[in-house]
Amino acid sequence: MKTLTRFPSRPTLARLAVLAAFAMPMASLQAQAVDNQRQAYDIPAGPLDRVLNSFARRAGVLLSFDPAITHDRQTTGLSGRYTVTEGFATLLSGSGLQAVKNADGGYALAATATSGSNSNAVLPTVTITESADPTAPYAGGLVARGGSLGVLGTASVMDTPFSTTNYTSQGIEDVQARAIGDVIANDASVRNTNGNGGFGDSYQIRGFTMSANDVAFNGLYGMVPLTRMPIAMVERIEVLKGPGTLMYGMGPAGGVGGAVNLVSKRAHEDPISSVTATYLSNSQFGLKGDIGRRFGENQEWGIRVNALYADGNTGLSGSNQQQSMGSVGLDYNGSRVRWSLDAYTQHEDTRNFRPQFSLGTGLTSVPDAPSGKSNLYPGNTMQSDDKAVASRLEVDINDTLTAYGAVGYHVAQSAQNFPRATITSVQGATSVTNGYYDQKVTSTSADIGLRTRFNTGGIKHTLIAGANMLDQQTDYFYQMSPTSVTSNLYTPVSLGAINFARGTETPQSQSRLTSFALTDTVQMFDDRLRISAGLRRQQVYNHSLTTASQTSNTTAISPVLGVVVKPVESLSLYANYTAALTAGGFAGAQYANAGQAFAPSKSKQYETGAKVDWGRVTTTAAVFQIEQKNSSTEVINGLTYATQNGRARIRGLELAGYGEILRGLRFNASATFFDTVQSHTAGGATDGKEVGAVPGNNFNLGLDWDTPWLQGLALNTRVTRTGSMWYNNTNALKVPGWTRVDAGARYVTKTAGQVVTYRANIENLFDKNYWVMQNGYVGTSSGRTFVLSAQVDF
Repeated sequence: MKTLTRFPSRPTLARLAVLAAFAMPMASLQAQAVDNQRQAYDIPAGPLDRVLNSFARRAGVLLSFDPAITHDRQTTGLSGRYTVTEGFATLLSGSGLQAVKNADGGYALAATATSGSNSNAVLPTVTITESADPTAPYAGGLVARGGSLGVLGTASVMDTPFSTTNYTSQGIEDVQARAIGDVIANDASVRNTNGNGGFGDSYQIRGFTMSANDVAFNGLYGMVPLTRMPIAMVERIEVLKGPGTLMYGMGPAGGVGGAVNLVSKRAHEDPISSVTATYLSNSQFGLKGDIGRRFGENQEWGIRVNALYADGNTGLSGSNQQQSMGSVGLDYNGSRVRWSLDAYTQHEDTRNFRPQFSLGTGLTSVPDAPSGKSNLYPGNTMQSDDKAVASRLEVDINDTLTAYGAVGYHVAQSAQNFPRATITSVQGATSVTNGYYDQKVTSTSADIGLRTRFNTGGIKHTLIAGANMLDQQTDYFYQMSPTSVTSNLYTPVSLGAINFARGTETPQSQSRLTSFALTDTVQMFDDRLRISAGLRRQQVYNHSLTTASQTSNTTAISPVLGVVVKPVESLSLYANYTAALTAGGFAGAQYANAGQAFAPSKSKQYETGAKVDWGRVTTTAAVFQIEQKNSSTEVINGLTYATQNGRARIRGLELAGYGEILRGLRFNASATFFDTVQSHTAGGATDGKEVGAVPGNNFNLGLDWDTPWLQGLALNTRVTRTGSMWYNNTNALKVPGWTRVDAGARYVTKTAGQVVTYRANIENLFDKNYWVMQNGYVGTSSGRTFVLSAQVDF
């Protein structure tokens, strides 16, 4: 890790690039006009004015008209691939109206020469086939109709016996997401457990911690950075709540609350060319590029290239963050063969990242959270580098049998000052120890299988046999100074000096997770009943490579059963039972028992719920129960040990709704209520107590509104409420809950013939100070943050 060096800072170049993108009309860009490009649309039937506005917004053109001429008119919507001219013509067919292009490139509605005086006529029916693609956007465009379920294949939300949410590229871009958590935290059952600008991302799903290492990339584990994924290369984020072992295999970090799969960007049928200039307060400027093209007689070959560079000071006092990323996605889509290859490299260099603290055993209450802009570890640094490549191949052997396979390789490195800090008094006194934690993780991942479809007596079957493997070796160097410095949350002092030489990472542990799965999904009674059942044989091999080596090797068979009943097409009633074997992992370097191998544990989930598609809005309700071995920390003689002690049971009620509630008003709302309990703990010490770090309730509300007074202008807001929770399993200290409000706007216009999208978001609008809770630690929230961008599509 000594070879990691900081890139030369180029703030002047970055600032000039941003200013140019915001101020210049991009007149020198030569490209095909948006009007002549065919794009895919899936816009449901509805009032003509709303459908036209939705089409114009997605097409990236300006549209103006007198609301009186569209009053009470209806249209059946639009589904398929159209140019702007073809789309308008189809939507307005038979209405007596036409879209006329103006000199400025925008469009206006006008009466055709043969139109009559009946302005309240209903448009004639246009026969349009609804998109069968379950990954197509749902009403409002922020989430998809469905997504991938790993070995179970791709299905719509209404046909899935699990709780899933699939965020689209629009849902990612409109909030100017910089990390996965900026998107998936739209669900009340999901929370970030690190503030933006921390040493790495981590999440909580259904009350269980999930690290970035448990995020899959195109269905493969081990391909995502240990710190944070460069989201600029991500097209879609698929979230499955509950254990996903059967569908995805085992995550290396052992998370059971849910599974997250990232889908990389692919070239579309129409050319993609965009440049985006970004600004993040305090003064971080950046530039992103996105280019996609398809080639071949039938456009079977595709390439998508993304690049990112950002540098400057963040909202944390004294913090500077530099990021760079480059990715390429190749694909071939033939009549019988589909192939893809993705490769990326990313580098991050941060001076002064956001800290975390443990709470001292003598505390009687949790101190007030300091400002999210305060630098509580002055002098810390972190660098990370990732290089990964992954490829997937699917071959249709015949009309009913498909073979597939995927393989990936990833090397992740990080080097950081790793302060260890404890809050020792309610007045904010802290004890801070400085040191080094350098890490290297090498991962090889593979997935193969056969999928066949057949009928038996009128019953449809989709039978899948598959196997996957993940091999990870972890090397690290970890050493802390023998002395600590006294600091304070409200008047922090610099970190103590490190008085020893930085060593080299040495092998610490090896994990190999292998499994074989067999599943069958049957459809009966005109697809009103779907049953998915399967078994996965799992083997977990953990081996400590230290001098006190330990090995664990466990095998188990994990079942899954899911049922969907659709009394009517718009109503799905579902239930599932899943069990999983979870890798026990190793105690982290920061614990007194670092490197200790924990035995794998079994978890199980029961869930039932209902989903209703109202046409433009989908509502869901679910109740669940998950049980797993309880992970916690224990302080013995002043030293903190990682432990597994007893069982944790988490029950929950989830309520959610999303879609387009009114014309031009998109929403995403959810609420989750938790009930937790511990059992079978050592000596019964914490039996009957609540599970630490799990809130009692969470709420989310997001709104996105197309304003009526200015075409192309949309406003958005998100309100997030997280309830109070116990700091740990002893239930001695309670961390207060918090409410955060975000707000934003975007404006789509045309400049010099190019479509330009301006976005502005304010995160933590009221600059709320609060603790972000992770099992065993509290961290500071991000303060008020301004995020600006200008995107030019040419």
